[in-house]
Order: sequence, then C-alpha cells, then structure tokens
Amino acid sequence: MSTLLSVRDLHVTFDISQGGWPWTPPKKLRAVNGISFDLQAGQTLGVVGESGCGKSTLIRAIAGLAPLSDGTVSVNGQDINYADKAQKKKLVQSLQMIFQDPIASLNPRMTVLEIVQEPLQFAFPDMTPDERRKKAFAMLDRVGISQRNFGRYPHEFSGGQCQRIGIARALISEPKILLCDEPVSALDVSIQAQVVNLLMELQAEMGLSMIFVAHDLGIVHHISDDILVMYLGGMMETSGARNIVSGPKHPYTQALLSAIPVPDPHKKITPQTLDGDLPSPTALPTGCLFATRCPKAQAICQTDRPQLGTIGAHDVACHFPS
Repeated sequence: MSTLLSVRDLHVTFDISQGGWPWTPPKKLRAVNGISFDLQAGQTLGVVGESGCGKSTLIRAIAGLAPLSDGTVSVNGQDINYADKAQKKKLVQSLQMIFQDPIASLNPRMTVLEIVQEPLQFAFPDMTPDERRKKAFAMLDRVGISQRNFGRYPHEFSGGQCQRIGIARALISEPKILLCDEPVSALDVSIQAQVVNLLMELQAEMGLSMIFVAHDLGIVHHISDDILVMYLGGMMETSGARNIVSGPKHPYTQALLSAIPVPDPHKKITPQTLDGDLPSPTALPTGCLFATRCPKAQAICQTDRPQLGTIGAHDVACHFPS
C-alpha cells in the first residue's frame, strides 16, 4: 500500500494583536504543534479531540487554506510548498474539502447544478458545457439528489441534502484525497449515519483516501482505519482505530472514549470528568500539554514535555501511559 499524503512536523501559528501601543508585540497562538502522519491510498485517518484542539486548522493547512508556519505537506512524494505553479495547482486539485456547515458552504445565488458544475471549469477546462452538465447530473444522482431538484437553490434544501450537494461538489473534480471538516456535526443523528455511510460507499467506489475530523470518537471509529488524537494542537496518541478503542494508552484518549454513549441499559460506563483548566493556546505549558487536567499527572509532567514514543501498536506522548 502506497503513501499518498505525508505530513511532517506541521506547525500553524497565528499572531494575535494585544491592542494598546502599536509597537506592542502580538501574542503567538499556536494552533497546530508538530503534527506528523502518513495517509495510505484508500485509507481513512480520523482526527479527534475537543473544540479548539486544532483539528480543523490542521486540515485547512493541508488544503492550503491556512498558512503553514513550519513543516511539510507532500502528495505522492512531492512537497506542495516547493512545487511550481502548474504542479501546485495539480496537487492542490487532488485535495478537496467537505465543510462543517453544509448550507453556509454553498453559494446561495447559484442553483445546485451550477454549484456542482463550477469546479469542472477549472479541473477540466477542455470539457464542453454539455459534458459538464452530464457529469454533474451523474454525480448529483449518485449522492441522492433527484433530477427534479437540480434547478433549486441551497436554502430550499435540508442540512443533510446540502451536505450531499457539498460532497458532490467535492468529488466532481475527481480528487484523490477528501478532507472532511466535521461534516456531520451539524446534522441530526439519523442523517449523520446516512452521510457517513455514503462517504464510505463513495470511498470504496472511487478509491478515495480521507481525513475525517470529528468530536465524536464513536463516529470516527466507525469510518476510520487509523485515529489521531489531538489536544491543544499536539499529538497525544495515534494507532489503528481498533487499537484506540480496545486499548487506549493516553489518559486523554481514555476520557474521550468514556464519553461515548453505550446503547445497552445493562452496561453502565461512567464518563471520566476532566478537572482543571484548559491552558490558553497563546501560553502553552512548558511540560505536558494535558498535565493541568490529567488524573495521573506528577511533578515531571509539569516540567518536561513527553515526546511521542511507541508502545506496542500505539504512538503515545505521555510519561505514564497505561
């Protein structure tokens, strides 16, 4: 199995103005801190963590929608940052995003057919209008939007239908990698399952690789081959999806797993409550990022930041992994 996407030591830092005098230096908000992973062809990497942990910023940086402060993003072994203009356009075209808010991500002044056709003008400029229309027809039909609705506008659809349209728009240009930024968090539970299953079907049909970002570790486990757990922009743990769910090593991963609802009245699981304050991303602790809320934290955790180490099939950043 070949490596399609390789991310190495990726950092994203934003300057935050403190106001006051114009010469006052801005604060540094470290949104992503040294994330590295490989995405194999046809595989799905799930990225999970609390709000504000840097998940969305990570995939936006990969897609070129957020500036890299450091690190590399390579597609098929070619670094996007060092590609010439023509190569970069081709590489970026192989990455397409599905956004969190399905309605806001669609142009309200365009019909569904126009929205889905639009990427073809850039991806396949030699296509005739009739060919673009036929291709858009086929893609919309595949995601479950009937032909009688092609002339309607986004506000006339439900959230789940708008997300299907967003999926059609992302896939119409035939990308190799789909970047899913919490694509089901704004949808009802029953609709979430339909969209997740649709993505899995399309992945199998089209040979796609995916990065799937979500809060819910249960959904991430269902769709992913591997899982990366993030906290305050850093990697806490990564392994195969089954390994993460059956035997998590990091205390933060264990807390996330305990919050997954269990549909069995006879099986009671008490969610682990994380005490302490969440550090500010503009003033990260010198030690472990999770030390202020970790039930296992000791003196070394306050002073020394743990490096990612291998324990069995897991890579874990913890001084006292389970």
